[in-house]
Amino acid sequence: MTTSDLKQRLIMAGVRQFAHPRGLAGRVVGQIMAHRGSNVERGAWAVSLLDVQPTDRVLEIGFGPGLAIAALAERATQGRVYGIDHSAVMVRQATRRNAAAVRSGRVRLTHASVAELPAFDEPLDAIFSVNSVGFWPDPAERLRALRGLLRPGGRIALVSQPRCPGATRDTTTRAAEELQDLLTQAGFVKPRLETLDLDPPVACVLATTP
Repeated sequence: MTTSDLKQRLIMAGVRQFAHPRGLAGRVVGQIMAHRGSNVERGAWAVSLLDVQPTDRVLEIGFGPGLAIAALAERATQGRVYGIDHSAVMVRQATRRNAAAVRSGRVRLTHASVAELPAFDEPLDAIFSVNSVGFWPDPAERLRALRGLLRPGGRIALVSQPRCPGATRDTTTRAAEELQDLLTQAGFVKPRLETLDLDPPVACVLATTP
């Protein structure tokens, strides 16, 4: 195996861990995600765009170490924040990070896939996801299923900050266009794009249910 081959394998192994953290390496990845300054800034900014109200019921898909879950819970003080993540490692880290809100019942975190959504007893007001859609099977179909969980006029925010090697502003622009197309295909309306000038830039595409 050449040095180039080894480097490529290590890069791919890292990508897989960030997509689905597992084991000891997954725990390390979770700590990296939780303490990377751009992740903290990105999450706070995107949550502010979602305009969460005190009584809202909000779902985050792919919550990772739980930074945005905490930000959502600070806003939905009389509502409820749900989260699903397909990584058991991330569920444990996010539960520890949000322990008080979990104990009070204001936050409910579930080890689940977007392809196998848990049941919710009432319609949701908002759905939120960061750097997750690219890993979903048949994302347009998944978004249609999510639209069915929202009340009329419910909101969705899909956030993308490309992390592929060499990502640029153009990479972010293409990612935003793909998200807008997916939301339209899934029946969402009034899409709008907001950007945050990090390196690379962050795109947040927001839309509503009819």
